[in-house]
Amino acid sequence: MGIPVRQVVSIGSYILRQHLAGRKRYPLVLMLEPLFRCNLACAGCGKIDYPDAILNKRLSVEDCLAAVDECGAPVVVLAGGEPLLHKGLPQIVAGAIARRKFVVVCTNALLLEKKIDQYRPSPYFTWSIHLDGDEEMHDRSVCQEGVYNRAVAALRLARAKGFRVTINCTFFKGADPERVAAFFDSVMGLGIDGITVSPGYAYERAPDQQHFLNRKVTKELFRDIFRRGRGGKRWAFNQSALFLDFLAGNQTYHCTPWGNPTRTVFGWQRPCYLLGEGYAATYRELMEETDWDAYGTGHYEKCADCMVHSGYEASAVLDTVQRPWKAAWTALRGVGTERPMAPEIPLGEQRPAQFVFSRNVAERLAEAGESKTRPQKH
Repeated sequence: MGIPVRQVVSIGSYILRQHLAGRKRYPLVLMLEPLFRCNLACAGCGKIDYPDAILNKRLSVEDCLAAVDECGAPVVVLAGGEPLLHKGLPQIVAGAIARRKFVVVCTNALLLEKKIDQYRPSPYFTWSIHLDGDEEMHDRSVCQEGVYNRAVAALRLARAKGFRVTINCTFFKGADPERVAAFFDSVMGLGIDGITVSPGYAYERAPDQQHFLNRKVTKELFRDIFRRGRGGKRWAFNQSALFLDFLAGNQTYHCTPWGNPTRTVFGWQRPCYLLGEGYAATYRELMEETDWDAYGTGHYEKCADCMVHSGYEASAVLDTVQRPWKAAWTALRGVGTERPMAPEIPLGEQRPAQFVFSRNVAERLAEAGESKTRPQKH
């Protein structure tokens, strides 16, 4: 795996403390979105479909660091939108690192060359650069030519300056396993520290609704990819071995959305990074008042095909802690690509989807209007 030993030990000890304390639900990764604004408009993205009044909102540096403290997760992932558009991002990163958090900035890298000297390499800091395949695949995914070459140039620059650099890849229907495997070979040749992979999630407001994967197709795709890399052992992944095994259909996991709580400009997002079906004012409110059993594959129609790392990586990590021999065996032999797939979660009892995005946006716009007219306290 491409995860540093320091991070493995730190997170492992954190998980052990949670278990000894008897906590059933606890965070592993804080998904922190200090803004929704982006400088790309990808067809598969459901994160930027907001009016300008919301796209122009920012979490302050103080709000971001308060969320880091309030949540307490050992890993902080800064996403968006494009986080490098946030002028306070260097202070947010420095503040989280000072708290001994492992910080990951997810970026399309278009601004990285311009901004990189505002940051310093650290064993607690990683750039995660978005690359959805080779040049043709990636530029098609982000709906703009030339982005791949700019991202790779920024990647090379970051590596030359001594930063830890990974890539994050999202794959959709029609991805060619042979081509993906060749892409993984090529990026490993660039000297990256790891790969994060995920199947695309069907955001209800994404412009392109035709190319999202269902679970059966996801498992077959990743088996075909891993088969070309000796069970995935040819590449360094920035993910647990059991999560990769899950992607290939060898594990039956229920999602653990509380493992990756999300803080946005709206508040703490319910129930997860992918679904915004309500917001809590505080992290405690999110954890204590969310009906967690109402979500997840088998419980909710919107979750039926989801196999994304933000929902299932924490499930795989929990399994790793409970059955370390199983994880070690999977890491040693590689992801299984030939044996029968694990049983699927039945969908017969799931509740129907509720479409609440527009209502939530209207409520947030109304709140923004009220705050502008409300007298300010001095």
